[in-house]
Amino acid sequence: MSNLVTRLTEAQKHAMSIRPKVGGFPVLAEVLSQAGVIMNRWNLPSCQSIYRMQGGCVIQQGTPILTGIHEIPIFQKEKLIKAIRKDQNGESTFLEFLKETWEAGVVGYDVNFLERKVSYFGANGESYIEDYPEVHL
Repeated sequence: MSNLVTRLTEAQKHAMSIRPKVGGFPVLAEVLSQAGVIMNRWNLPSCQSIYRMQGGCVIQQGTPILTGIHEIPIFQKEKLIKAIRKDQNGESTFLEFLKETWEAGVVGYDVNFLERKVSYFGANGESYIEDYPEVHL
């Protein structure tokens, strides 16, 4: 494994070991940031994740939530916010969050670890941006 892949996977393991059930994303984000992750781009429904890191980039291919040909759901900001709040409250798994985000019409999202912002995107240029809080580990 390359140094970047090792650094990312070790950070992910550490973050999951200390992540609280409620409000866990900012902890995960801080651990990844400290490991040198600058930006993370998720593509849905393929569950492909690209990590831009100090020193290079890493791709992580998850299990797609869909296969075959499908119509993309219409972007629904209210439905997206509901999925985000559900996740923030510890009421969903990450896979459930991804599915609900897709069902809200999100085809991808970017996490900017320097600005602590998550930008969600629809297929027709729609977007929703949300800040997340700073945490100290």
